[in-house]
Amino acid sequence: MLIYGASGSVGTYAVQLAKHFGAEVTGVCSTSSVDVVKSLGADHVIDYTKEDFSSRAERYDVIFDTVAKFPKSQYSKILAPNGTYITMAKLETKENMDNLVIIKELIEAGEIKAFIDRCYPLEQMVEAHRYVDTGHKKGNVVITMR
Repeated sequence: MLIYGASGSVGTYAVQLAKHFGAEVTGVCSTSSVDVVKSLGADHVIDYTKEDFSSRAERYDVIFDTVAKFPKSQYSKILAPNGTYITMAKLETKENMDNLVIIKELIEAGEIKAFIDRCYPLEQMVEAHRYVDTGHKKGNVVITMR
């Protein structure tokens, strides 16, 4: 499985969930996030600032584009025949309650962890949004309240 945006808020969970369910995971992220993605369990990491992931010889059974950055055609060369392509651009947000219970149990068991990049007090909400809007955060940004 290839996860593009493996260091973002959705990607950090996707890497952990894929590993939990037995997938061999390749994460795609920037140089500054390589260690984060490895620490989450990715078997392989591609630094998109140094290598074009779409020109590799590997083929993936599942490709998950967490940032909806590229069209499916960008991934077609590396998607295995009969492979599955998923993008956040078209992902339905209705969750099956059974799936949420499974994720809740994995979190409670410590098998899936939130990756927190930065915390901001409520008074710095604007600064927090500016940081998120840079597109370079890792994991989640938390707003704290007194």
